[in-house]
Amino acid sequence: MDKLFIDKIERIVTDRKVGYSNLTNASDLFKKFNEFDQEVYKDRSLKRKYKELIGLGSSISNNCEPCMEWHISQALKFGATRDQIIEGIEVGLEIGGGPATVACRFALMVLDYYTIYKSVDSE
Repeated sequence: MDKLFIDKIERIVTDRKVGYSNLTNASDLFKKFNEFDQEVYKDRSLKRKYKELIGLGSSISNNCEPCMEWHISQALKFGATRDQIIEGIEVGLEIGGGPATVACRFALMVLDYYTIYKSVDSE
């Protein structure tokens, strides 16, 4: 895997952690949104793994690279297989059409990052 891509993924992870910390300290509204986010992703009728795959498809159709990284890492953490994640990527492609192919390529590289280069458990 290309070192520039590895650095990009690791920068996304770092930026997310710092950004969430800064927003949490600065905004009560963000704290409430974060509580909402945590509630949405709890296991209920749908298990967290499947919710992360839905989030991945949505992230692809919106071309949100940090979102793709997050949902892939979380899907893996909560038991999704590589094939299930690829199907989630395919759903994003179907929703996003041709322009989503760029996001799909990014998502596949993130999947390789976590399944080949670095374990999600090391986060």
